[in-house]
Amino acid sequence: MGICVKMVTCMVVLLFAPVAFAGHDYAKALTKSILFFEAQRSGYLPENQRITWRANSGLEDGKANGIDLVGGYYDAGDNVKFGLPMAFTVTMMAWSIIEYGKQMASSGELGHAMDAVKWGTDYFIKAHPEPYVLYGEVGDGNTDHLCWQRPEDMTTSRQAYRIDTTHPGSELAAETAAAMASASIIFRQSNPAYSNELLEHAKQLFDFADKYRGKYDSSIAVVQKYYMSISGYDDELLWAAAWLYQATNDRYYLDYLANNGDAFGGTSWSVAEFGWDVKYAGTQVLAAKFLLQGNAGEHVAVLEKYQQMAESFMCACIGKSSQSVQRTPGGLLYRQSWNNLQFVTSSSFLLTVYADYLASVGKAAQCDSGPAQPTELFNFAKSQVDYILGDNPRATSYMVGYGNTYPQQVHHRGSSIVSIKVDPSFVSCSGGYSTWFGRNSGDPNLLDGAIVGGPGAYDDFADHRDNYEQTEPTTYNNAPLLGVLARLNAGSSGLSQLLPVLVPAPTTPIRKENPAATPKPSSSPVNRAPSLINISQNATTSWNYRGKTYYRYSVIVANNSPKTVKNLHIGISKLYGPLWGLTKYRYGYVFPAWIQSLPGGKSLEFVYIHAASPADIWISGYKLV
Repeated sequence: MGICVKMVTCMVVLLFAPVAFAGHDYAKALTKSILFFEAQRSGYLPENQRITWRANSGLEDGKANGIDLVGGYYDAGDNVKFGLPMAFTVTMMAWSIIEYGKQMASSGELGHAMDAVKWGTDYFIKAHPEPYVLYGEVGDGNTDHLCWQRPEDMTTSRQAYRIDTTHPGSELAAETAAAMASASIIFRQSNPAYSNELLEHAKQLFDFADKYRGKYDSSIAVVQKYYMSISGYDDELLWAAAWLYQATNDRYYLDYLANNGDAFGGTSWSVAEFGWDVKYAGTQVLAAKFLLQGNAGEHVAVLEKYQQMAESFMCACIGKSSQSVQRTPGGLLYRQSWNNLQFVTSSSFLLTVYADYLASVGKAAQCDSGPAQPTELFNFAKSQVDYILGDNPRATSYMVGYGNTYPQQVHHRGSSIVSIKVDPSFVSCSGGYSTWFGRNSGDPNLLDGAIVGGPGAYDDFADHRDNYEQTEPTTYNNAPLLGVLARLNAGSSGLSQLLPVLVPAPTTPIRKENPAATPKPSSSPVNRAPSLINISQNATTSWNYRGKTYYRYSVIVANNSPKTVKNLHIGISKLYGPLWGLTKYRYGYVFPAWIQSLPGGKSLEFVYIHAASPADIWISGYKLV
């Protein structure tokens, strides 16, 4: 179906105009990414709960085992509390705050982020009742997956599973130690007593993991179908030691990291993957940080090996390695069909923090094909986040609730079934499947901020609830993104990532979510940072046709530099109508045929029409001559 619109012939004209760059609303994305964790809460929900369609759940967790295990997080779209991915989630949220807590504070989100961490660590304190006992799972994935129920209606097993001296689990104990140690850092200023409590648990758990070594999925066999440890526990032992050194400055942990680097693979394994199972890259980045800070002591040579492995990871991600990570045609890092975005968000975080470490000392990463400057690492991380937020061939945001187009049929029990506050009628296991799982319509509850599994190897995506590989969200998809979004939102001003960490005490959040805006003829958002090549756009006219309001937008691209711009590449997302004045090229746009370059101090104009708010437009590349 088409429409007829009277158009004035549009020409590209050269103008002189001060303009600004329009991009994603990273502040809004940050708010939403934290909000998702409130939807994943188990236990008694607090009075300030913002995801209001959720209610209390799992209130007898641990009772059958004679222990209080109420609280914590459901890992994904199910109702099981898996300890290993939960601990990794908390570690990554804490690391995000350690690096970019001040940036979160500036947008009013630090308090929410710290609350999200504390919801997890409060649970870990309960789950660690003795030095050598740790509960690592509540619920059973096998029985849980036979049911499609709201967490508030759960009738599945809530059996709790633990590790101890006769049933060890070094991955689980060490990752939980890392979570407690990293969290202790962020609470050191605002809640020192709680920080010390977390640190004591972290030390005990590390001792447990190291002294009683064994694979956790051998002791908790029911986890094997869901979170089996493929990499073993050596990487978690190094990871936990690194975090305890960061938290305590105790040389014992630095010695452990250095003395076991070769034997445990930290200085020899170059793995282009980082996530809940494989921790090598994260450990290598932390070790490189200690080296760059001058905190390597007599272990400089060993930490330099760690740094080499860290840079091997960076180079593989940005395509400057003989073992570069595969990408989709649209430019997304791609490792596997099932929940690929977990690796994208975690890699983006490591790229971002390592870029900032290098920038602090004026160095570059050393790759097979030459050095990679910090800006190259950071810009690639940004491209991955922008892809997630909608800058991709499908123009789809893979963060639920962000943008105009995002997944509607999320593989998530709670969001796909009517809220118990709206309809308190009991939903049975089979009833949930027959009534709610198979509905070919959007979810009744918005899972705001959730990062789903994401697209396939060719940027393909099927928005269906039964497509769990692509539409199921997880907490560890979101956790690394907190730091990257805070960094993107605040920019690089005032960064000095190698200084001692001082996370400020959170204040009452001041930023509130704006209600959904209707399209109106207004300027697009203004980027905070000036650029050599800037963009501004305005709606110049509007008209109604068959019940819809259409807008004509004029976009000005200005060259603010004294040099001439050639090879200009422009990215556009959320465009739902025709465009004049640019030439389509692959997944973006370039100069029209009649323009080869843009002189310094000049501008060009192009226009587009659609029945929506302004499209997102950004500069993806250019050459100054």
